[in-house]
Amino acid sequence: MSEHAFSDVERAAIYRAIGERRDMRHFAGGQVAPELLARLVAAPHQAPSVGLMEPWGLIPITRRDLRGRIQALVEAERVRTAEALGERSDAFMKLKVEGINDCAELLVAALMDNREPHIFGRRTLPEMDLASLACAIQNLWLAARGQGVGMGWVSLFERAELGVLLGLPEGAEPIALLCLGPVHAFYEEPM
Repeated sequence: MSEHAFSDVERAAIYRAIGERRDMRHFAGGQVAPELLARLVAAPHQAPSVGLMEPWGLIPITRRDLRGRIQALVEAERVRTAEALGERSDAFMKLKVEGINDCAELLVAALMDNREPHIFGRRTLPEMDLASLACAIQNLWLAARGQGVGMGWVSLFERAELGVLLGLPEGAEPIALLCLGPVHAFYEEPM
């Protein structure tokens, strides 16, 4: 074993967070204390990012009316997805696919505009900005699980429509809607 290894207890906690991370869709209401939320949103900044460029941002959605409009975009895409599923559409429509109106905090994870000049690590693999954001989201997810806070990743939306709704600058791309908040229990298995 390496002298740099964590203790048995520390390693067990890491693997527990990884193994028990769930895409949550059922939230218990309540709130995430501001100091805990600040700690959680700091975790993504510890994720690997090619050239340490962190080409992403987390946008908090605090207005209830805006949440409602975002949820309407998600619902419209949910219906389009169900239609595309054909014979499986009825089963899909019975699934709860998001917790936008139930979670305590809603964050939009977006790739920022003006990423093109940042070519370190992207000249041959321009997707590295998206990979950096995915790593950041995973860090947030694991930190949330470790704190007993549920998190769900909503991906049913048209990026251009959400970008317009949020007033994002040209070139910025919303990638994920992240629902955070207290839950009654974590799912025993992934849904």
